[in-house]
Amino acid sequence: MNLEMIEAGWLSLLPPLIAITLALISKEVYSSLFLGILAGMCVYCFSTGGDILQAVTYVFDMIATKIGENGYMIIFLVLLGSLVVVVTRSGGSNAYGQWAGKRIKSKVSAKLATALLGLLIFVDDGFNCLTVGTVMRPITDKCRVSREKLAYLLDATAAPICIIAPISSWAVAVASEVEEAGGLNAFIRTIPYNLYAILTIVMVFFLSVTDFDFGPMKKAEEIRYTEDKNVSGEEAAAKKGRVPDLVVPILTLIICSILGMAYVGGFFDGRSFTEAIGENPTAGLTLGTFAALLMAMALYIPRKLMSLREFMTGVIDGIKTMIPALMILILAWALGGVCREMIGTGAFVSNFVTTANLSLSFLPAIVFAVASFLSFSMGTAWGTFGILLPIVSMICAGAGGAAVLIPALGATLAGSVYGDHCSPISDTTILASTGAQCDHLRHVETQLPYATLVAVVCFAGYLIAGFVRNPWITIAASVVLLFLAFGGILYIGRIKEAGVR
Repeated sequence: MNLEMIEAGWLSLLPPLIAITLALISKEVYSSLFLGILAGMCVYCFSTGGDILQAVTYVFDMIATKIGENGYMIIFLVLLGSLVVVVTRSGGSNAYGQWAGKRIKSKVSAKLATALLGLLIFVDDGFNCLTVGTVMRPITDKCRVSREKLAYLLDATAAPICIIAPISSWAVAVASEVEEAGGLNAFIRTIPYNLYAILTIVMVFFLSVTDFDFGPMKKAEEIRYTEDKNVSGEEAAAKKGRVPDLVVPILTLIICSILGMAYVGGFFDGRSFTEAIGENPTAGLTLGTFAALLMAMALYIPRKLMSLREFMTGVIDGIKTMIPALMILILAWALGGVCREMIGTGAFVSNFVTTANLSLSFLPAIVFAVASFLSFSMGTAWGTFGILLPIVSMICAGAGGAAVLIPALGATLAGSVYGDHCSPISDTTILASTGAQCDHLRHVETQLPYATLVAVVCFAGYLIAGFVRNPWITIAASVVLLFLAFGGILYIGRIKEAGVR
């Protein structure tokens, strides 16, 4: 679209406000984003002498424009969805489970193996929950790990690792939302500031090694420990898949994606590696994902793990699984386009922040709290950062905002993951309880204290980040605060136990 931007003043805030308000009320992000886009187009058209029909036309023009601008991103996501499905159906997950079951004998090793596998499968959170749950559930049952703890381990390693892994559906989605701030390079710079993801992973390994638990989770673990030691009644179905059928496609994806980004960016023509991978990362990731699909086909079809027809059915089914995420992304791109390119939301907000003399040092902590609430209410991290990332970028575009841009973007992503992590209506939360075959509400109840403890520490960390603006000092201070919190919980628990006696 080649329309001249107008200055709409306070009316420029209507699109994001309408999208956020309707999402909170309806718990439905698609219609909320669409109506936000329509509201922005109405502001533009009514201000320039147009009518409602023109506004509706412009809505679809903007959506079509954003689809064209992000074509590689869309191709990458549908290929990734296809890869997830065909790898799941190959039987490689079951083979890995059988291999691991012969080597894992203790409760600690079962939890550590679950966490490590969760960190390995970082390309997609849904794939992570279902694959790791299927593989590890018989093993954790045998080692008397509660289903509630298994669900927590699945949930706490799925989205947190996806949101800090440069090669994942999440990374590319975020990069597409912060193109003006540097795209994938900006995303990589946010990783040290994604305190919730980092501290959650730290907490997972601490809990796994120490057997330290509190709240409802402690009761669940005590009940499971007193039960008779038995293996779950589930037996892995007889499959021809082997461990390499899971590992090889994932390794191919990682290696070929890096090589693809380097190739597309001109590394083999003499450009530096850093410049090359930042040139057109989505094109490189698309090549890497396509290579992984070809590798999966070469592994599965000749050995008759699946026929060509079954493989292509998996490809189509994988595309279908990505439609909800693509809908959110496309509508979020269009909403950001209306705000940035047509009604001047960014310029208005930046000017307001500058003239109001608001301290931007508090912005990361404020953004984290807002993103947490919004994501919990809507049950979607993607919908939340799709709405908030453009707004945060626009706020930081004014004078003095550049210094807190990366911390604020990191805080937005962290809050989005925390809210999604806790929300009972989040698809990742539902998939985690499904993968563990744990009662869904029990999973939410036992996980909430753990996730919220990390979130409180993160809020304090973002207050530090806003003033210090050094990621390593921020991480170190946050880790210290987290372990101080563990010590406080342990101390209070001992006092209660002494009182009971």
